[in-house]
Amino acid sequence: MQDDNAFKPTLPDASLDQLFRQARTYNRFTGQIDDATLHRLYDLLKWGPTTSNSCPARYVFVRSPEAKAKLGPALDEGNYKKTMAAPCTAIVAYDMAFFEKVPVLFPHTDARGWFDTKPEADLRTIALRNGSLQGAYLLLAARAIGLDCGPMSGFDNAKVDAAFFPGTTWRSNFLVNLGKGDPASIFPRSPRLNFDEACRID
Repeated sequence: MQDDNAFKPTLPDASLDQLFRQARTYNRFTGQIDDATLHRLYDLLKWGPTTSNSCPARYVFVRSPEAKAKLGPALDEGNYKKTMAAPCTAIVAYDMAFFEKVPVLFPHTDARGWFDTKPEADLRTIALRNGSLQGAYLLLAARAIGLDCGPMSGFDNAKVDAAFFPGTTWRSNFLVNLGKGDPASIFPRSPRLNFDEACRID
């Protein structure tokens, strides 16, 4: 007899290791990432939840020499070489006019009106929060399909926006280098807060 209160099965340890426990932030990458892999990556990450299914994140996959030349001047010195050498760098951005697509993405009701009259500061909070969630989905989806990641800040957002998003409502959030990570490029595993330091059960 089926137990309606039973949870779904836990993923095997190997999967949890790949997504979390053994996943690391790499500083050097090799390999090539083709269009099919990038489509596969997006087609997985897009299913993560956002407020009213608003999906404000936008992505630019910087792969060509021309695109790298545009990105380079915006990078901090410590991030320049590894980013220029990475097979692909994802610019994780968000669209301040995300609400324009809400009628299609959330057709159950007229949800556009929940957003399009809000002050710009409120819209930025919504777009940045949910776009950051979608950036995290990108990391997990990339790891799930076998890619290694190098997420980072360490760049001039205004320069990235001017180079890649002029005249648009897109704004950069953070960057993620993608490829096959070099184990020699990682630091020893840093500690994490334990449950009692980070959590409370009320």
